[in-house]
Amino acid sequence: MKTYRSFSSTETERLGYDFGRKILRKKPKASAIILGLQGALGSGKTVFAKGLFRALGVRARILSPTFLLIKSYELKKKNFKQAYHFDCYRIKNEKELRLLGAKEILAAKENLVLIEWADRLKSLRGGKNVIKVKLYHGLKSNERIIKIPNFLSR
Repeated sequence: MKTYRSFSSTETERLGYDFGRKILRKKPKASAIILGLQGALGSGKTVFAKGLFRALGVRARILSPTFLLIKSYELKKKNFKQAYHFDCYRIKNEKELRLLGAKEILAAKENLVLIEWADRLKSLRGGKNVIKVKLYHGLKSNERIIKIPNFLSR
């Protein structure tokens, strides 16, 4: 894991954007590429996601789908047709996501799926196809520490 420090939402969003540009170069395999964001409330998960979705070409207003649980965006990229934004903060169990079609979304190789609070999903904890990004509060109130797998670092 490579560690970055961010001192503003602009820096965190930019890091998400850069990460998204690298993800676009990945070739889909047998199922969706899953990005699992982990971190406490206010650690920058949604800000990071906003930058990532901008890199994918999404122009809509990016908000965490806290009450919807899943939001989808159509993509016009070579490797990906749909991007999904899951927010698992409010889920009580994975069955809730299955009822919303998550199993099919995660199985389709043309999808890119970003999951906030991914650590709440037991089925993803040991997943080899899950790219985990960890966000933490730093010592200063505006500091965020972001850990990204080495193969996708800047």
